[in-house]
Amino acid sequence: MRNNKARPSAKQSTHTSKPARHSKPASSSVRIIGGQFKRRQLAFIDAEGLRPTPDRLRETLFNWLMADLFEASVLDCCAGSGVLGFEAISRGAAHCTFIEANSKQSQQLHASAAQLQLTDAKVQIFTGQAEIILQQHAAQLSQFDIVFLDPPYDLDLWLPILNSLIDNNLLTEQTLVYIEANRAIEDILTAPELTSPYKFESLKQSKVGQIFAGLYQFSLAD
Repeated sequence: MRNNKARPSAKQSTHTSKPARHSKPASSSVRIIGGQFKRRQLAFIDAEGLRPTPDRLRETLFNWLMADLFEASVLDCCAGSGVLGFEAISRGAAHCTFIEANSKQSQQLHASAAQLQLTDAKVQIFTGQAEIILQQHAAQLSQFDIVFLDPPYDLDLWLPILNSLIDNNLLTEQTLVYIEANRAIEDILTAPELTSPYKFESLKQSKVGQIFAGLYQFSLAD
């Protein structure tokens, strides 16, 4: 017998639609290259503007800082993966303050600290824009011995963050500031918007591909 049961038309689905799933952000990892946590992997989310410092450049940076890391108080601005700050702790820094604007990546920084079994005595993590966090929490922050400044290039945050550090008295005249940029760093540090009468003396310079990198010492202008 012929089945007279109505069949679904071409436009009519035989399946009920399923609610869309909210996928987790894709993640990558970067390794610590020296010190106590050598070869340990740190996860980070694949977010726009988040690009860990390449291994080659990071090795150069920590060769520059070799004599200055022991017991240092470190600030990792626009921390991203946090690899610079965690590498500093791995190599002997006493403490690192991390600031990260992306809330999901900030959560990952907490996870990385827990993975490395670092206590609050070693790590402090803030979520928000670095220049604002530095102003809001200046009273509870100590002056920094070493600062890592590697913001997303297209946000042009170098001067706002440097001015916030200066205006909130978070630098000493011996503070070392590492800067990464996609243009000549001297053009940034000689801009009229930089708070005077201070300057950043160039100690070391490097360039890897299109990345400009330099280590500077903060001081009063002559």
